[in-house]
Amino acid sequence: MRRRADSDPPEFDVTVSESGTETRHRVTLSASDSRRLTGAACSLDQCVAAAFRFLLEREPKEAILRRFDITVIARYFPEFEAQLPRYVVVGDGS
Repeated sequence: MRRRADSDPPEFDVTVSESGTETRHRVTLSASDSRRLTGAACSLDQCVAAAFRFLLEREPKEAILRRFDITVIARYFPEFEAQLPRYVVVGDGS
């Protein structure tokens, strides 16, 4: 995962590699949404990584939107906001 410089809200390029193939995604996540979703328990990068862990438990990487804001996940998975903190790995450099 790579955070794109000078974007507001912050944008991330995420590559998911599994089974010899990969998908690429561009996601946005504001600092205020990250604090709301995780109770300020982690960095923006950690929050994005947690969101992808959540998604990959529920669908194949090819089904994940190519461009989206993290908050839209709740439209597809209503349990997302309540469960996201369980996917946060503190100290995760992802």
